[in-house]
Amino acid sequence: MSEPDTESAAYPSLRSRLLRHVLLPLGLVWLAGSVVVISVASHFTQAAYDRSLLDDAYSVANNVRANEAGLELMLSTREVRAVLFDQVESVYFAVRRADGSLLTGQAGLFMPDEPAEPDAPPFRFANISFQGKPLRAVRLQRSDPQAFEVVMAQTTQSRSALLRSLLLYSVIPEVLLLVILAAWLSRAIRRDLQPLTSLQQAMEQRDAQDLTPLPVVANTRDVHRLATALNGLLIRVARGVQAQREFAGNVAHELRTPLAGIRALAEYGLAQKEPEAWRDQLQRIVGSEARASHLVDQLLALALADEARTQMQAVPVALDALVRDAVLRLLSRADAAGVDLGAQGLDEPVTVLAQATLLEGILNNLLDNALRYGVPTAGQPRSITVELRVDGDGVQLWVLDNGPGIAPLERERILQRWVRGEEREWMGEGAGLGMAIVSRYAQLMGARFELGSGPLGVGLRAGIVLPADKVVRAPALAAT
Repeated sequence: MSEPDTESAAYPSLRSRLLRHVLLPLGLVWLAGSVVVISVASHFTQAAYDRSLLDDAYSVANNVRANEAGLELMLSTREVRAVLFDQVESVYFAVRRADGSLLTGQAGLFMPDEPAEPDAPPFRFANISFQGKPLRAVRLQRSDPQAFEVVMAQTTQSRSALLRSLLLYSVIPEVLLLVILAAWLSRAIRRDLQPLTSLQQAMEQRDAQDLTPLPVVANTRDVHRLATALNGLLIRVARGVQAQREFAGNVAHELRTPLAGIRALAEYGLAQKEPEAWRDQLQRIVGSEARASHLVDQLLALALADEARTQMQAVPVALDALVRDAVLRLLSRADAAGVDLGAQGLDEPVTVLAQATLLEGILNNLLDNALRYGVPTAGQPRSITVELRVDGDGVQLWVLDNGPGIAPLERERILQRWVRGEEREWMGEGAGLGMAIVSRYAQLMGARFELGSGPLGVGLRAGIVLPADKVVRAPALAAT
C-alpha cells in the first residue's frame, strides 16, 4: 500500500461521518422518546390496575355491617371468591377492626403504617411482600358504621406482562424503522457522494502532463463549486506551464542568433592577423553582447511580470523621484548618442499606489525604445522628453520623442511579443519585447497603456495613465 493510502486509511470516510452525525442524534432522540413512552405507559398501566384493586377493596368494604356483636362481613366465602376472582393474579385481603384485630381474611397481610397527611384520601397504595411474593396492595379505611380497614393485595404478573408487551411492540418497530432509515441514508449519501468519488478517480487517473479541465458532473452545488475550483486551478497551472515553455523556447530561440553571431565574429577575428581587424571584430562582439544582454533583461522582465501577478503588492511610490532618477541614469547614454534628454512636471511631488519595480520597468523600456528608434529624419536634432502630469483623471506618464513614430495601423500589432515595427525591422535591433513588457506591466498595475503621435503629429508619444484612485493625496495642512 502506498503512503497516501496509508494516510487516508487513518481518516474516516465522509459517508461514515455523515451517517454518524445523522444516526447518532437520531438514536439518542429515539432512546429518550422510548424512555418517555415506557414511563408514561408504566404510569397509566399502574394507575389502571390500582383502580381495579381499589374497586375490589370498596366492594369488600361495602359489605361490612355492624351488629350486636360488632362488625360482620356479609359475604360468604363463595361470594368473596366470586368478587375477588382473577384468572391470572392471586388476590389476598384482610379486614381489620380499629384495634387491629382481624375480622376476616389473611391474618399476616399488613400494610406498613405511614404518617397520615392532611386532606389525604382514605386509601393508600404500596408494594409489599407476602408469603415470599411481591404484591401490590391498597389499604382502605372506613369509619361507617364503625372504624375498620380493608387491605387488598394481588400479585403483579399481568402488570409486568403488559409492560413487556408495550415495550416489545413499541421498541421493536422503532428499531426496525431506524435500521431501514440507516440503510436508506447510507444509499442516499453514497449516491450523492458519487460525483465526488468520480472527481477523485478522475484526478488520480489524470496524467501529470494533462492539464485540460475535468468534466463536471455534479448533483449538488458544493460538488459543482469544487469541480469548478479544480478546473480553475488546472487552467491557471496550464497557463503557468505554457508561460514557462514559451519563456524557455523564447530564450533558446532568441539567444541562439546573437550567440552564433558572437561565435562567428570571434572565429573570423581569430582568422585575421592584423590588429585592426581584431579590434573591429571585438567591437562587433561587444555590440552583439550588449544586444544579447538587453534581450535577456527583457525576457527576465516578462518572467517578472508573470510573477508580479500574484506576489507583488501595491505600495506608495514617489513617482517624481523615480522619473528623476531614471533620467539622470540615462543622461550619459543620451549625451553619447547626441540626444537632448529632459523631463517636465517634476516640480511637485507625485505619489501613487503601484509597484516601483514595474514602474521602473515601464520607464526604462520606453526610454530605451526612444533612444534606440527615435531617430528623426533629415538630420534634425534628437530630443526625448519625459512628461509627468496630474489631473482629474489620474496620473499620466509620457515619453515623447521626435523620431519617425509608429503608424496607427502598426500600434496594435507592436504590443504583441516578438513583433517589431517596420522601422525596427530595417534597423535590425531589438527583439520585439519592449512594448509588450510595458503593456503587461501597465495591465498588472491597473493602468492604461497608450501609443500616439508626439507634439504637432511628429514622433511618438508612449506612456501610461494611472487612474485617480491610485493617487495618494497629501494631507491638507491645518490652519494656524
